[in-house]
Amino acid sequence: MSKVSYYTPEGLKRLRDELNHLKDVERPKASQAIAEARDKGDLSENAEYDAAKEAQGLLEMKISKLEEVVANARVIDESQLDTSKVLVHSHVKIKNQTNGAEMEYKLVAQSEADLKSGKISVDSPIGKGLLGKKVGDTAEIEVPNGTVKFEVIEIWRE
Repeated sequence: MSKVSYYTPEGLKRLRDELNHLKDVERPKASQAIAEARDKGDLSENAEYDAAKEAQGLLEMKISKLEEVVANARVIDESQLDTSKVLVHSHVKIKNQTNGAEMEYKLVAQSEADLKSGKISVDSPIGKGLLGKKVGDTAEIEVPNGTVKFEVIEIWRE
């Protein structure tokens, strides 16, 4: 069963651009590398040919996985998001109840996650722990060094 993932229009465009690049640029390069290696003689002892065939196989696998992701991708209209609870594409401000640190994140699909820009995956421990929470709720989240409690301070959309 395929997993549906939710993306911003920009995130889905990036995925499609990457898929097109793999198909239109990388696939012909891989075919050319195989052809060049084949022209070098005996295939039974041609390590370059074997390497080119393996690289082509890995590329085709990557293309196949990306095609599946794109096929199961859905674009979210962020203006329709319910801001009463944390959902995919929600912006959320949370407070660590242990040390008082406040953080702001946007919950996104795994492929759009970028911690430097404040985007965390809904599949991450924090993302999973926050889904469905409302302002004032406390999320107890298992992290590598134990359980951390986060209070949801604010939920909004851009």
